[in-house]
Amino acid sequence: MSVTVRVPAKVNVQLAVAAPRPDGFHDLANVFLAVGLYDEVTVTPAAELRITCEGPDAGQVPLDRTNLAARAAIALGERYGRGPDVHIHIAKDIPVAGGMAGGSADGAGALVACDALWGTGASRAELLEICAELGSDVPFSLVGGAALGVGRGERLTPLEVGGDFHWVFATAVRGLSTPAVYKEFDRLTADVDVPEPVASKPLLDALAKGDPDALAASVSNDLQPAALSLFPELSATLDAGRAAGALAALVSGSGPTTAYLARDEATAHRIAERLAASGTCRSVRTALGPAPGATVVA
Repeated sequence: MSVTVRVPAKVNVQLAVAAPRPDGFHDLANVFLAVGLYDEVTVTPAAELRITCEGPDAGQVPLDRTNLAARAAIALGERYGRGPDVHIHIAKDIPVAGGMAGGSADGAGALVACDALWGTGASRAELLEICAELGSDVPFSLVGGAALGVGRGERLTPLEVGGDFHWVFATAVRGLSTPAVYKEFDRLTADVDVPEPVASKPLLDALAKGDPDALAASVSNDLQPAALSLFPELSATLDAGRAAGALAALVSGSGPTTAYLARDEATAHRIAERLAASGTCRSVRTALGPAPGATVVA
């Protein structure tokens, strides 16, 4: 027997970041939107914990116990007194090290899959607690849809979304380390009075109304200057997306994937074609949001 779970990528339509806390983390007001790019995580009983991976950039995915999928299996096994003796296979479609929570998605996927395979019967609250222990973005990968994350981003409040939003995503020629981007944010804001992060009411209203123009006017990412500082070439990609007709262009999370909000499906495809022809990015994808969270599909 095996269990397969499909898990979505995310885009941060708002990422407000506070100055670093004493523990090195940052308080956030993080508005997540799940989008229809998915990894699929399959777990099968095995003699010992093993991880395999296929798909774009699979060679960059760690296949040891540092992988969030492995850590999820270990964490759930420890709670229920059993060894994590499973083969975890990850079919990747979410960009690796791209700021779209691909690793977090794999952690949430493995957690849900192991719970189903082992019949642990863990509650939703317990699964979310384990997710929060694994990483700041992992709880949202479990929940999906749209949500406001506070604290490190792990404390979630579901948000109403009044319609679908069309997105285009451009992947870069290399990845960016999330810790490195936060370190650069700290450097850039060392002499600045960084305000406490607060969710934007116009942005929340735009989501609730399903209004792409209002959402475009409200999106923001406090990590974008740090990502551009470390990867200046992304500015050309953002400019190409704007010139192609995007309502808004921003770095997704810690980057380096860049995200473009389109008015409708036809415009999204036109933006994707022009970005692909611009020579400023490695590949281009379109996706619809919101998307469901971790879901057992087989």
